[in-house]
Amino acid sequence: MGTGALRVVGAHKTYAGRRGDVTVFTDLDLDVYRGEVLALVGPSGCGKSTLLRVLAGLEPLTGGRVERAGVRTGVVFQEPLLLPWRSVRANITLGLSYRANRSRASDADVDELITLLGLAPIADAWPDQLSGGQAQRVAIARTVVTRPDVLLLDEPFAALDPAARLALQDWLLDLRALLGLTVVIVTHDIDEALRVGDRVALMGTGAAGIEHTWEVRDARTQDVSAEIRSRFRTDVGASPQPVTAGSLAHELLA
Repeated sequence: MGTGALRVVGAHKTYAGRRGDVTVFTDLDLDVYRGEVLALVGPSGCGKSTLLRVLAGLEPLTGGRVERAGVRTGVVFQEPLLLPWRSVRANITLGLSYRANRSRASDADVDELITLLGLAPIADAWPDQLSGGQAQRVAIARTVVTRPDVLLLDEPFAALDPAARLALQDWLLDLRALLGLTVVIVTHDIDEALRVGDRVALMGTGAAGIEHTWEVRDARTQDVSAEIRSRFRTDVGASPQPVTAGSLAHELLA
């Protein structure tokens, strides 16, 4: 395994509620290694998105710490959130208008990135002219143009149809390789996690934090072996029925 990009140590996150404090996770430890794709899966409400925001520095921890090793992070959310009055190119360059990012990319760099990401044919289009997949690619380009070391994605393909999801998953892997990114992706889709992830981390309910991680890099070329699915099944305590993508997702998300 490579060197660390991000490390979470003894993380504890609590929100104050009307009926008392609500603990999202406690004693959570996690390493994110340089150059990997780490997929975070788990049932709704287990704290996946909260953990992603913590990694991004957008959410403080109640206890514990995040060690960043000097890396820059960039975040992509589930909705593209493109500005409708700006063209594709102008949306991509939005982050460069901030003083801290102005030196991160020149006009030539932006043009090169747009071409590299296959967005040149739509560079002058407006957001309302884009498909869902195109809009999400623009949102990702808007983040990577500022040259983050770690790309954090919160269910970025959840609203897309299956064909568009598959295309964007392949595109994400190509992007990681081309730009040398480290990627952390939150997803409810087990097939997606196994398809794009080098490692998959399962978060449990009841403030359990990370219950298990799997190395799945070698299984990708085998279209995700039955053994990997079986190990998922065993660790989440499923009944001994044949494993399918649908049943596996149902068991994890129920």
